Amino acid sequence: MGGRERTLPTAIRRPTLIELENGPVLYYLGTYLQHSGEALSFLRLLDSISFRAIAGAITALLFTIVFGDRIILGLYRRGSRDTKRSFDFAVTGTRAPKTYGGPLLVAAVLASALLWCQLHEGFVLMTLSAVVWFAGLGYIDDHLKVRHGTSDRGLSESAKLVLQFLFSLIFGIIYVLEPLSPLPAGLATQLYLPFIKTPVLDLGWAYVPFIMFTVVAIANSVNIADGIDGLAVVPVAFAVAVYGTFAYVASHARIAEFLIFPSMPGAGEVAVICCIVFGACLGFLWFNSYPANVIMGDTGSMALGGLLGTVVVLVKQEFLFLLVGEALSVIIQEKIGLRWLGRRFFRSAPIHHHFQAQGLADTKIVIRFWIVAGILALIGLATLKIR
Repeated sequence: MGGRERTLPTAIRRPTLIELENGPVLYYLGTYLQHSGEALSFLRLLDSISFRAIAGAITALLFTIVFGDRIILGLYRRGSRDTKRSFDFAVTGTRAPKTYGGPLLVAAVLASALLWCQLHEGFVLMTLSAVVWFAGLGYIDDHLKVRHGTSDRGLSESAKLVLQFLFSLIFGIIYVLEPLSPLPAGLATQLYLPFIKTPVLDLGWAYVPFIMFTVVAIANSVNIADGIDGLAVVPVAFAVAVYGTFAYVASHARIAEFLIFPSMPGAGEVAVICCIVFGACLGFLWFNSYPANVIMGDTGSMALGGLLGTVVVLVKQEFLFLLVGEALSVIIQEKIGLRWLGRRFFRSAPIHHHFQAQGLADTKIVIRFWIVAGILALIGLATLKIR
């Protein structure tokens, strides 16, 4: 116009493909295209953590619902049936076999993360590595159970623990030696407690065994909680929503300063992943709600547990997860009660089986657990300000 040639300012020059080669599909594709002209300026939204978090959640939700039927049918055809003893018998005393649907959940998380996360960020790489590692471990266990036709012939408990601790050891060493994000000096090994503003202790290299214990304990707590249709997936969704909020706060320098939190720029991508998992959990609930035609199996429950265990370390809020009580009921029953005192505290453990043994309907147990999980999630969020 007016005979003048328009040129792009240096600040918004179009990035080269070499500069984009390590990025996720949509994020860097949008970054590349938005500099082509003002008509595509709306693609600046892809720079926003909150936009990508919401878009990732919607993508994972739609992926699970749209492709769920096909994936579940494929798993049925492969014979991935649930063969373990169940407490949730129907009126006739039997129930239809349910397929292990963990691969559906994992696929939704990985596909959405590929589209919406900055894959070159250390926090993202470690979190997705946890998903893949623990999902693979759970898949081996599910496959062996199906192959032998019984839940007693899966991967041994000792083998599971060894492989879980192996990942946790590698994660701990990497995290302590070379932080996965530009963290403030000394932050990586500092220990924080809910309701307290400042770190209570610097563990140094002792933080590595602490990470190992935390990740393995949380991974198994989710696995333990997966015992009734729809029981585990909603509390996990609440948990990742809480930790996604903490991750977003830590990633935003001004909000972190206002709430007296350590600033962690890379934590923003953890918030995106947490929202993706939230959406995937809601989508999985579409098929997993009572009466379910698909269950997580170890593939799904261990993948979610491994991801959660990794996230709580990255966000520096390990003790906040103590609000989860399923694993605690097993420890009380098996270790303290039977082994030390020679008596039972519950009719069965985990504690949801205790309520089943009392004759409470499965749907009532599940809904009440969701309510309790929601209340605990709100208490967890309250620690953002009450410090």
